[in-house]
Amino acid sequence: MNLPQPAENAGTQALTVLFVDQSGQLGGAEFALLSLAGLYASRGKVVLLSEGPFRTRLEALGVHVQVIGSKHVSNIHRQSMRFGWLRALPGIASQVRAIAAEAKRFDVLFLNTQKALVLGALGKPFHRRPVIWYLHDIMSAQHFGFVQRVIVKWMVRHMVDRVVANSHASAQALAALTGCATDTLAVVHNGIDTSIFDSFGTLDAGDIAALRRRLGLPEHVWLAGLFGRIAPWKGQHVAIAALARLHDVHLVLVGDALYGEHAYAQELHSLAQRLGVTERVHFVGFRDDVPAWMKAMDVIVHTSTEPEPFGRVIVEGMAATKPVIATAAGGVTEIIRHRHNGWLVQLGDEKELADAVSTLRASPDLAQRLADQGRADAQRDFSLDGFLRKMTQEIANTARQ
Repeated sequence: MNLPQPAENAGTQALTVLFVDQSGQLGGAEFALLSLAGLYASRGKVVLLSEGPFRTRLEALGVHVQVIGSKHVSNIHRQSMRFGWLRALPGIASQVRAIAAEAKRFDVLFLNTQKALVLGALGKPFHRRPVIWYLHDIMSAQHFGFVQRVIVKWMVRHMVDRVVANSHASAQALAALTGCATDTLAVVHNGIDTSIFDSFGTLDAGDIAALRRRLGLPEHVWLAGLFGRIAPWKGQHVAIAALARLHDVHLVLVGDALYGEHAYAQELHSLAQRLGVTERVHFVGFRDDVPAWMKAMDVIVHTSTEPEPFGRVIVEGMAATKPVIATAAGGVTEIIRHRHNGWLVQLGDEKELADAVSTLRASPDLAQRLADQGRADAQRDFSLDGFLRKMTQEIANTARQ
């Protein structure tokens, strides 16, 4: 990855940053941090709370990575914290101390996830470094348990110097939770390196068939691609139900089940069998070469059943010059404008999703117009260069607080 170098003044260039992320896996929050940590590779470090492929990606960019893990802390989930915290207390204390000791060596502590917020901010009395939190979630009862919302509320009020949200939807939810004024929360949308899609050039029907053949996909059918981890709120079941209403359309599910959601993955296989669409649903798991898989699709669908904090895969689909159908809630509405650069449908509405797919399939000119405008908007509004420039400025602002 060739990272663009945003313009920085001398003070910003001298800043050193310790980044903390809870996951060794690759999700939207981790992909956002990847480019930023790479920019600070010579004057920063990343602490991860668990091992995984994210570490390999970071180290490939020359980033120094340290894993400070605890099995009990890693096992705490969003909705099961009441008793998990009791078993995890020794591990929490150990991680807080270890992160604080590292933070003392840097100018700014950048916390990228929920557990990173807790473990990094709790140590502030010891490290006394300015703390910036990049919020990637909608902090509501739909997504998080009561105890976690209380903890986040206290942390933001007392331990965090600056909050940057990945969307206005995320910022508004946090403001409602904490009582902070919305205009005190900065918003920086994730940035996408659109150049990674350029290497494919313009693909004709023969090129698409060859690409699909290489990926092991059917060559001459209409393909809808859904990208993201397998999880109930990501709505893969809605996409499968919509597929049952369509003829001669195949669905490609790109992503794995993480965080104990393997039972849901099995339910999806059972649902496809019950609906008689097993041969038209392709479970391909996690893929590194997402640009190639997106280029192989006729349409990209997004089916979250709850408001999405941002929707990184939506921007990627736009950057791939594919028409995108997405659910109209949360940060998605900050990306997609209906019938201008994409198509919006209601949460959980399988019939509306199926109708949207049918409409774009029957209207190739409309689908191409949406795809072309989506590509232009992704380049203009969600560029990697713009993201890095804004985030380095937010880090500099935090250091001055």
